[in-house]
Amino acid sequence: MEKNSNVTEFILLGLSQSKNIEILCFVLFLFCYIAIWTGNLLIMISIMCSQLIDQPMYFLLNYLLLSDLCYTSTVTPKLMADLLAERKTISYNNCMIQLFTIHFFGGIEIFILTGMAYDRYVAICKPLHYTVMMNRQKCNAIITACCTGGFIHSASQFLLTIFLPFCGPNEIDHYFCDIYPLLKLSCSNTQIIGLLVIANSGLIAFVTFVVLILGLSMESRHKALSTCSSHVMVVVLFFAPALFIYIRPATTFPEDKVFALFYTIIAPMFNPLIYTLRNTEMKNALRKVWCRQIVLKGK
Repeated sequence: MEKNSNVTEFILLGLSQSKNIEILCFVLFLFCYIAIWTGNLLIMISIMCSQLIDQPMYFLLNYLLLSDLCYTSTVTPKLMADLLAERKTISYNNCMIQLFTIHFFGGIEIFILTGMAYDRYVAICKPLHYTVMMNRQKCNAIITACCTGGFIHSASQFLLTIFLPFCGPNEIDHYFCDIYPLLKLSCSNTQIIGLLVIANSGLIAFVTFVVLILGLSMESRHKALSTCSSHVMVVVLFFAPALFIYIRPATTFPEDKVFALFYTIIAPMFNPLIYTLRNTEMKNALRKVWCRQIVLKGK
């Protein structure tokens, strides 16, 4: 991997240069990471151990939560370790691996959200055909398509970056390896690659966001928005900061690190709450599964 580059490792500047702020962030993100794993696993187990797994919406939600766990785990453990480290470094190879996995699981999440929006559209606008249009075979096909789409998206980002030469500066003004900070460090002309990134990440995020919002507000608009309000909240929480970063030309701002926290940590943490608090079926499944476990342990 390193044949076109003199750089063997990168230095991550992280979120702050203040040690006190870094310690505070470590405590905060440790709490968030525990909350992400606890919340997502609770709901995933509740879905798999109840009849909800037979419903397309919860079948897709189960995979969304799994992709959340994988996505945040590509960034958060490294971020927390760096918050306590004196020197924050990542090898060239590990940087490329992180870039690939972040966009792979991020792409899967985007496409699953699209699949869930399609499921809600069919349920609301074509209720008589719902069981035929969203049978288990179709759901499996949606998940396969999401994984394939995520791989194609990630592979294209990876291929745009892997052949870039890095000749001198190796400080990344971020807390993980992403494509725009890497383009900034390259010693070649990256203008065309920057446009290709916009056409890939930016356009995918923008088109998907528009399709999702329009799809949720077309026919039976008021009914759709009241029924799918949880889905709308998740879409906005994930896509708004992602659009801020990827829809513009290949430039970086200090605010990028803060906005990236929304889709790498905050969104995965709040997704279980958003899908549970206003969902009677999900709350009932949680009670049945976990109350049953408590009763069995008490016997």
